[in-house]
Amino acid sequence: MRLFLGGGVAASTGLAGTRARGERAPDASDAPMQPMPGFVVQSGYGGDADPPDRLGANALDPLLIPPPAEPPEPGRVREVSIWVNERPIEVAGGRQFAAWTYNDTVPGPLIRATEGDELAIHFQNRGMHPHNVHFHGRHAVSQDGWQPIPSGESETYRFRAGPAGFHPYHCHALPVSQHIAKGLYGALIVDPPALRPAAHEFSLVLCGFDLDGDGKNELYAWNGIAGFFARFPIKVPVGELVRLYLLNMVSGDPVASFHLHAETFDVYRTGTRLEPDEHTDVVSLAQAERVIIEFRLPERGRYMFHPHQVHMAERGAMGWFSAI
Repeated sequence: MRLFLGGGVAASTGLAGTRARGERAPDASDAPMQPMPGFVVQSGYGGDADPPDRLGANALDPLLIPPPAEPPEPGRVREVSIWVNERPIEVAGGRQFAAWTYNDTVPGPLIRATEGDELAIHFQNRGMHPHNVHFHGRHAVSQDGWQPIPSGESETYRFRAGPAGFHPYHCHALPVSQHIAKGLYGALIVDPPALRPAAHEFSLVLCGFDLDGDGKNELYAWNGIAGFFARFPIKVPVGELVRLYLLNMVSGDPVASFHLHAETFDVYRTGTRLEPDEHTDVVSLAQAERVIIEFRLPERGRYMFHPHQVHMAERGAMGWFSAI
């Protein structure tokens, strides 16, 4: 039996998600963005949302960098602890959100398994409202996770990880719209038994935050902190394969998208196929839709990414890949 607390520790070595922050001299890709003449810049390129100053470049690594993929192992059990807390979190500098969280973050922990692994999800409701955790994908209906778990109580869900792909999980207690909008969601990577080719791997979950309770999102963020990847670009080696796990969990907006500047990418819808479904530079996602995309950045420089719903980019969901 193997203890597996998804998202609890940042990965720093191995093929998946390797980044060399702090291991080289600064170069032009680290220089602050300079405004165009006559253009007032409040927060780099990405609008009026800055991350909290207390956060350093590696603060989101547990949500950004997946745990390493592992080949199949008969009888393997991955035990994951997930708890709910209802607590305010700082989603941008000086801006608080009255969140409901899995493991004290929005999104919740990034979990990884190999198809066929048994997952034992140990769930605790530490909040004041009924909550639960429902996983997308394939499992016995008795483990579907829609039944409400009262405050102070626990439940263990057991199922085989599958199919291979990228799957969300979220609270399914009523009203579901409120529980998701408050931040109760996360992501599960299920690797195929043969594993995917080696790549630099990252996970990005798009979040929306209604700060004043009016039913409209004032801020948007990748992995829970608005403006983070505008301040701290995701660094990748020039010419090497990048694999990006993308999930849209924004409530209140019917659709979002991901657009990469200056390059195109292969799209694997839901990640359940090993052959790409299309090749493009923008992919659209309704809530809970997800894709795996793969690309290489051919030359040094900064490559912008953002939703092509421009209000989302301007309110915190713009970032950079820095090819070095």
